[in-house]
Amino acid sequence: MSYLADKSILVTGGTGSFGKAFIRRILSDVEPRRVAILSRDELKQYEFRQELGDDPRLRWFIGDVRDRARLEQAFNGVDVVVHAAAMKQVDTAEYNPFECIATNVLGAENVINAAIARGVERVIALSTDKASSPANLYGASKLCSDKLFVAGNHYAARVVTRFSVVRYGNVVGSRGSVVPLFRRLAETGVLPITDTRMTRFWITLPQAVQFVIDSFDEMQGGEIFVPRIPSTSVTDLAEAIAPDARHEIIGIRPGEKLHEEMISANDAYRTVMTDSRFVIVPVMSDWDGGAVRPAGSAVAEDFAYQSDSNDWFLNVDEIRELLSTLETQ
Repeated sequence: MSYLADKSILVTGGTGSFGKAFIRRILSDVEPRRVAILSRDELKQYEFRQELGDDPRLRWFIGDVRDRARLEQAFNGVDVVVHAAAMKQVDTAEYNPFECIATNVLGAENVINAAIARGVERVIALSTDKASSPANLYGASKLCSDKLFVAGNHYAARVVTRFSVVRYGNVVGSRGSVVPLFRRLAETGVLPITDTRMTRFWITLPQAVQFVIDSFDEMQGGEIFVPRIPSTSVTDLAEAIAPDARHEIIGIRPGEKLHEEMISANDAYRTVMTDSRFVIVPVMSDWDGGAVRPAGSAVAEDFAYQSDSNDWFLNVDEIRELLSTLETQ
């Protein structure tokens, strides 16, 4: 039985792509006692409420992670928090850096403090591959958030609250993903390619949801959980979507990397590997009187988990098969 069964669960950013998929899944399969959706967009909440109907387990909160007082109200009686709220667009964050920090960094601090104040049992914060060796403000803000959530276990000290992080790559077909863009432009016969060498990690939305559910079962507090997922080249992705389209090279955008990374070589010495995931162990983990010791084998000293050196690459046919799952998500 999942740790989440019969729990009171709150999701920040609950009307985003991940939040909605996570909530649908736990309502149908996990049997939570109560599910609270916190987001700042009343229209998205209205639309989601229309979809879910009058399920007596649901609670709806208009609120912003920038507002600690509102979080403390919303966290009353909550056992579990999934922190999915974030400012995620790379170019938007570069143009609005103060707003990015207010949401992604100060918002993370507010979630941590509110969770401790209200005695939440477990919190998982969603991260991104852009947080490892960041090259843009969005990635830097999420790296800072990751460190805050890991350190939050020290702030919680001997109380019940524990924090962990889930870090994964691009979600196939999510808002802002290149997949909807390529599909929309396919009929023009021309696809924009930033650089023919570019590679990316990919995960489906159902896989991301399941990974978070499983991480709640495994967490002790302080871990950064990273799934073992495939890479693709941008040119193979373009061919899978529009095989007859011409590629127009437009160059890498500001803050963009040729290849993404989820675990840097600097973190190899504290990373363990299992069949389905990597776990980055916290540098300091004495809040329970002993070190966090996840199951798994140590990786090589020079290991780095990067999209170009990944040992799992999808070919064009496999990409098409992966994209076909979008219709059922």
